[in-house]
Amino acid sequence: MEKVFGLIGATVSHSFSKSYFDEKFFREGLRDYHYELFPLENINALEALLKDTRGLTGLNVTIPYKEQVMKFLDEVDGFAKQIGAVNVIKIQDGKLKGFNTDSDAFFETIEKWLPADKQFKAVILGTGGSSKAVQEALKKLKIAFQVVSREPRKGVITYEDLQKDPSILHDSKLLINTTPLGMSPKTEAVPGVDFEQIGADHYVYDLIYNPARTLFLQKAEMRGATIKNGLEMLHVQAEKSWTIWNN
Repeated sequence: MEKVFGLIGATVSHSFSKSYFDEKFFREGLRDYHYELFPLENINALEALLKDTRGLTGLNVTIPYKEQVMKFLDEVDGFAKQIGAVNVIKIQDGKLKGFNTDSDAFFETIEKWLPADKQFKAVILGTGGSSKAVQEALKKLKIAFQVVSREPRKGVITYEDLQKDPSILHDSKLLINTTPLGMSPKTEAVPGVDFEQIGADHYVYDLIYNPARTLFLQKAEMRGATIKNGLEMLHVQAEKSWTIWNN
């Protein structure tokens, strides 16, 4: 029986998810399994997609729909509800259940990457669904963090605040980009950070994996920082998605 899985988002052509799952299905001899990319102009287009796609069994969710998609679900897993964002949907007997694998995938990859003998404070760029997943993981790791956005709000500072106060990045040696700035095809975009404030003792993690070295990571690396992209996180969360769809 044919089973269809896929990725929904505003822009999905940059994604490696299709090639990852196509290879997986080929390796495991799952000839009737397919993974498709579904660009949606807005989240309301999900209803037509669900109605028109035969055999649809599971979806991954990317920017900017990880929060918006929750209102379309019949059920949300407790952990995803706590985070306030969903990046995996299981479709069974016409019912949609949402999960979050981003947070655990980020947790696993950053826990291995950061040196165990150092204490960290973090700055998180962005406030969307990916940021919420990262925040939950950092709480688990007991790493204090400051969130940065274009718009000021309670508990959140602006990029202008960040640039004006060098002590923030001086005291926070972990910098995480959860925004889509710099993602293919708009690779010239970069978050508004003063890279002069970054040095060799900084660890800079960009959740983007295409391109492998965003302009953000290149600029940080030129200042001597240790850098990491989101490819390993993509692989870990993809395997977690697969477990959910087959459970």
